[in-house]
Formats: sequence, structure tokens, C-alpha cells
Amino acid sequence: GQTVMAVSQLDIEPHPPENGFVTPESNKSPGLLSQIDGGVLPNVGGFGRFQKQLIVLTCIPAIFIGFSQFSDSFLLHEPQPCSEPSSNVSAVMYRGVDNGSKSTNESSQCICMQSGCELQIGLEQNVVTKWNLVGDSAWMVHIAKFSLLVGSIFGYLVLGVLADRFGRHPVLILSVIFMLVFGIMVAFSVNVPMFSTLRFFEGFCLAGITLSLYALRIELCLPGWRFSMTMVANFMVLAGQLLMPGLAVLCRDWQILQVVVICPLLLMLSYIWIFPESLRWLLATQQYSRSKWIMERVAKKNNINLEEDAEELMTELNQALPKQPKKTCIVKMVGTRNLWKNLVVLCVNSLTGYGIHHCFARSLMEKEDQPMFSNFYAKYYSMGGIAVASCVALCPAVGMMGRRGGLLMFMIITALASLLQLGLLNCERTHKSQTHTDSSGTLNSNFSKAFSIIGMFSSHAVSNLSIFFCAEVTPTVIRGGGLGLVLASAGFGMLTAPIMELHNQKGYFLHHIIFACCTLICIICILLLPETRNRPLPETLADGESYTRQPLLPPRKPGEQRLLLTKSESREYARVGDTRRYKRI
Repeated sequence: GQTVMAVSQLDIEPHPPENGFVTPESNKSPGLLSQIDGGVLPNVGGFGRFQKQLIVLTCIPAIFIGFSQFSDSFLLHEPQPCSEPSSNVSAVMYRGVDNGSKSTNESSQCICMQSGCELQIGLEQNVVTKWNLVGDSAWMVHIAKFSLLVGSIFGYLVLGVLADRFGRHPVLILSVIFMLVFGIMVAFSVNVPMFSTLRFFEGFCLAGITLSLYALRIELCLPGWRFSMTMVANFMVLAGQLLMPGLAVLCRDWQILQVVVICPLLLMLSYIWIFPESLRWLLATQQYSRSKWIMERVAKKNNINLEEDAEELMTELNQALPKQPKKTCIVKMVGTRNLWKNLVVLCVNSLTGYGIHHCFARSLMEKEDQPMFSNFYAKYYSMGGIAVASCVALCPAVGMMGRRGGLLMFMIITALASLLQLGLLNCERTHKSQTHTDSSGTLNSNFSKAFSIIGMFSSHAVSNLSIFFCAEVTPTVIRGGGLGLVLASAGFGMLTAPIMELHNQKGYFLHHIIFACCTLICIICILLLPETRNRPLPETLADGESYTRQPLLPPRKPGEQRLLLTKSESREYARVGDTRRYKRI
């Protein structure tokens, strides 16, 4: 009798968190409001006309994001110094602003300019030539390159948390306003410290725009459309990258180029009125009065009468109106069992993808015996072309293998390419000390090029897919913070490029070895991730916890093995475990 009473008491009492972990909250009967992909969105028009218009509005600014992200390649391009001015080349000295230091090496501060080939990038003047940042002052260029990236990293971390606290819409609008202010001020910088400081704040605001648009886009889509719409936005960013050289040629001056890149964001101020707050976020945080207003607006645009067509949903919504908003911070993730593991794995993937991308790019572009990549445009468009090819390949790969299978495949390719590349680099080192035939050197060089291109291709896919995967795995209540973490990790990966340049590429081989080891660790860790294809987005921390790992290959007899337990089943399973433990005692 005592055993029965104890078991019934177990059923009534709330379970304390085991081992300090937060147990998923139990809803007695999940209503329509908690099933956003399955209940709310289909009732207000699914992926209707209004949702499609909003998706287009999140993709168009991606071109301007592309412009800003790749503007450093033009504003801070370092011209090739000429050792001796020859007779058929006019050597031009850019004195610019006299910063008080006398030039120690005149020959290193002259820029070779053949017929109409100023700076090789279409600009007549940029930051480097205006303030004479060559020779002893060259380190200032690397600091200026840091500023935009470091600003972005801080922006992702801070504004991601704010997007969960105050909503995606306010973060987007404030980021646009301040981006316009700081972006225009950059064009009127009077010295390098001012330029670098303003670029930091520009990067901070750019991060806010990128992150909030990414979250809004994913939260608008039904499960079947999420990946394709994200890839459309990625292609728009690449379009911005590929159009940037044309803009530079048209503008001719770095200050005009900076203003032209920033000014289109003025159009985004109209989003204050056009763009609503994320309905998914409002429902997940129990802000039901605002949710009702937006649902009515969306339904009206999609020609749906909510009172007639979604009577059950509206009844539930009206009953829930008195509830208080319930917001969650990314810090709560620490008390979860599965969610923090998924986030850490994806952050490491993102960092490794972007970090090793630079290793491959350097071994492809920076070889002495490659006149093909001595031209700025050849380098720039090679990088852009590989990125486009990577995104094109990502679409069918993820369609066939899912998120986890696609990520695993591209990470394996990256690891193989990096290990083979390191083997070839080691061979080159040993061959340099010995005499060897030209044919073996050429063969090594060709293989090295091939592995570099394959590595750049697959590492770009890894980093893009890691960010998207993270947005799907993270619950809506902390999606801003989760996206902020994975995008900041990507920023740290990109930061390795200017750090290596600052050290004059010293320690490059070790740098490559470290990232090659990371790819091997990532391959093992990817197996721990859940598969999210065609599944509803998790809304609460409890939903995020129920996303558990499934076998990579489907079971032989699908009837025998359930891939995932539902919430109620997992609770019953835990209860049975507790009763067994009690009986043993």
C-alpha cells in the first residue's frame, strides 16, 4: 500500500531537476497557440501572399549587407609597392595627409600606375593611399581591417540577446538608423583612428541588421520553405559581393563608394510601418494582445476571416489574453541537457569553417609561382565564384541528405582537403631543401591548387549550413542569442585572416594544422546533432530539449524503432524509471 501511495505521489508532485538540469515543462494539453507551424500559421494563410512579400523584404537588403561586408577589400586594399620606378611606368607618390613622420623608405611608398590602372581596383584613392599607410604605417591597415569584424562580433553577441528581450523589429530598426549615422560618418573621417572607431560601430550595427533579418525570415516560413528562402538570401549577399567591383569603378573615390554603399539603407526605414514584429516570437513569449493584432492584420492581407475560418484558434487566443509575457535569456540554455551541446557543436563548426577557409584561400592565392592570382580581380572573383558554386551545391545536398547529413559530408570533404593540403605543403618544404625535377614541383603545385579550391568550396558550405542549422535547433525564445553566438563564432573564424596578415603569415603552417584537427573533432560532434528537416521550429526551451539525436541511417524495420518520443511519452518514460528506482530502494 505504501508503494502505491508513493507512486501516486510521484505522479502528483513536480519532479525536481536531476543533476542540476532543467526538466522540460509539462503542458497538460498543447493547444493551437503552442503549435505555431501546425496550428497558427496555417490558420492565418500559411505561406500566403503577405508572408511572401515579407520574405522578399528580408532578402532585398541582403545585397546591401553584401556591399558592406566586402567593402574592406576596396577601402583598405594595399597597393603593390615598386622597388625601382622604371622608364615606362610612372611612379606616383601619394603623400596624402602628412602625419608628422618622415618617410624612411621612399621606394616602398610609391605605387606603380600603368595606363589607367590606378590601385588595380577601380578607385583613384582609398584609405591606404590617402593617409599613406605603407612601410612603417602598414600595421594601421590591419587594425582598420579588425575594426569592422570585431564590431560585428560584439554586435552579434549583444544585439542577439536584445532581440530576444525586446523583439526582432526594434533591433532591426535601431540598427538601420545607427548604421546610416555611423556609415555616413565613416566617409568623412579625418584620420585613421577615427575611421577605425567608426567602422567598429558600423560593424556593430551591421550585425544587428544581419541577425534580425535572419531570425525574421526563418520565423516567417513554414518548415518546407525555411532552407530555400535562407539560400535565396545567401545568393543575394553573394550578388552584393560580385557587384562591388562595378560600384568601385563607378564611384572612383572611397568616400563616394562608402556613401553609395550605405545610402540604400534609407529605404529600410519604411520597415517601421511595413514590417510587423515576428508573430512566432510574440506567441512564444506569451504577448497575446500584440499577437492578436498582428494575426488579424496578416489574415486580412491574405483575405481570411479569422472569426469564421479559425474560430477555435481565436477562442483560445482570447482566453490567453490575460497571461503575462514570459521572456527568456540565452543564459538559461546552460541548464539544459541537449540544447547547449547542439549550440556548442554548431559554434565550433562555424568557427572552423570560416577559419580554415582562410588557410585554403592563402595557399591558393599567395604562391610566388602563380601569376594568375597577382591581379586583384582574379583573386576577388575566384573567391566569389567558389562561394556561389558552394551555395549551388548546398541546395541539392541538403535536399537529399538533410541538415545533419549535408553538414557531415561537407565537413568530411573539408577535413580530407586540409589533410592532403598539409601533406603537400610538407612535401614542398622537404623538396625545397633538395634538388628536384620541375615536373614533380608542378604536379605538387597543381594538386595543391585543386585541394585548396575543394577546401574553400566545402568550408564555405559548412559555415553557411552551421548558421542555418543553429537557427533551426535553437528555440524561438532564445533564437536571437543562439544565432548571435554562432554568427560571432563565424566572425572569430574570419578574424584569423587579418591576424595572420598582421604577423606577416608567421605560424601559418601551425594555424592550418590546428584548424585541420578541429575539422576531425567536428566530424565526430556532428553525429550528436538532431535532424531538423521538415520539423516544426522549437518554440520553448522544452521544445528545444525534445530535439534529440536520431540514428544517421534509418532503422531496418521502421515499425520497431520510434525516432523521437513525444513530450507525453517522454514524461511517462521518466515516470516509469522513477517508480523502478523507488521499488529497488
